[in-house]
Amino acid sequence: QVHLVESGGGLVQAGDSLRLSCAASGRTANVYALAWFRQAPGKEREFVANIRGSGISAYVADSVKDRFSVTRAKAGMTINLHMNNLKPEDTAVYYCAAKGVGRTEWGFWGQGTQVTVSS
Repeated sequence: QVHLVESGGGLVQAGDSLRLSCAASGRTANVYALAWFRQAPGKEREFVANIRGSGISAYVADSVKDRFSVTRAKAGMTINLHMNNLKPEDTAVYYCAAKGVGRTEWGFWGQGTQVTVSS
């Protein structure tokens, strides 16, 4: 079992920056990739970014790649989502997810952290 805990969400104004963190614990030796998804009210959950392996391979969705980046902390199993120039449409619950080695699905999910961007 892998346990994921997100932090860093909050209420900000348009143009502000936020950094979300996701700390993984438990059977993390089997974790191949960690990712961020988000779900806005009334919308489907969408992929935001992921990072694989030791952190050398990262991918950010085209819709936010000019403003968001994803990094992995040097110590521990923690990834960060750096969000700049936030817009009201970035308002959503942001979820961290983990994928095991050899798996195609994101099998583990955190509880989510709310990000609200006011105009």
